[in-house]
Amino acid sequence: MLTVGVDVGGTSVRAGVVDAGGAVLDTTRSPTPEGGAPLEKAVVAAVTELTARHPVAAVGLAVAGFVTENRLGVRFAPHLAWRDTPVAEEMTGQLGLPVVLEHDTNAAALAEYRFGAARGAKVAVLVALGTGIGGALLVDGQAFRGAYGVAPELGHLRLVPGGRACPCGKRGCWERYCSGTALGATAVELMATYPAMATVLDGASVTGRRVAAAAREGDPVARRAMAELAVWLGEGFALVADVYDPEVIVVGGGVSESAPLFLDEARQHYAAVVTGAGHRPLARVRTAQLGADAGIVGAATLARDLITDPGRPGIRRPR
Repeated sequence: MLTVGVDVGGTSVRAGVVDAGGAVLDTTRSPTPEGGAPLEKAVVAAVTELTARHPVAAVGLAVAGFVTENRLGVRFAPHLAWRDTPVAEEMTGQLGLPVVLEHDTNAAALAEYRFGAARGAKVAVLVALGTGIGGALLVDGQAFRGAYGVAPELGHLRLVPGGRACPCGKRGCWERYCSGTALGATAVELMATYPAMATVLDGASVTGRRVAAAAREGDPVARRAMAELAVWLGEGFALVADVYDPEVIVVGGGVSESAPLFLDEARQHYAAVVTGAGHRPLARVRTAQLGADAGIVGAATLARDLITDPGRPGIRRPR
């Protein structure tokens, strides 16, 4: 049985045909349009293109936003036009196929649980380091989403009281210190604090991607920024471990591509500061295995469950 997973992000709509083993067989991609109706049209066009080439049984959407408890609608998506929208029902009507939704980080975590770095773990946490931090918690393979479908917002845990301002309205959120955006901000602060420190980062916008590239070349400012990211990442891991006691923490997102520059140090810091350090088992900290396709694979897997195992918790068919 083949299903389609669609990763509906703020910049692009990526869709893929996925088999039962988690392999992506065919893909398509288009820019994310503005407005609810154009967005639905873009999703329908992507799925229709793939169903013209493959026999598809169901569709899953991985959405960067708050998904309703029954996984059929979107409450709010900060970078998309959907607001309190019954997306699954509308998509089913247009496509003639069952449609189910999931938060994009939950979808990625499900993919890693079924096919990747969290396979078989009783309690697994995914920390997705990108522009911000996305978080997901799986217990026995089921996503924990809280009473109203918005948990866990790990990126907005406050690690530094009175720290950097966050777009969420708080200060000192974890993602202000451990994301691609944070990496650039740390480098800028370091250049202002230590103007005599030689660096290749002067003279242009300082992005996380530029800092990572400079760190690989041994740039002192970039390396120090990576070291700070490692410390704050370890602090966050310790907080996550204190609350959830996971078996495995999977680090994904675009920043994870630079994991060799910071992950070992983050593990060491986590092991040193977690409550009961030295007297408790530690979560394995692993990098994600499915990369940019994780959201597609997870959404398609959820769609397959909709057909083959509709009794799974949280699965409902749209009417």
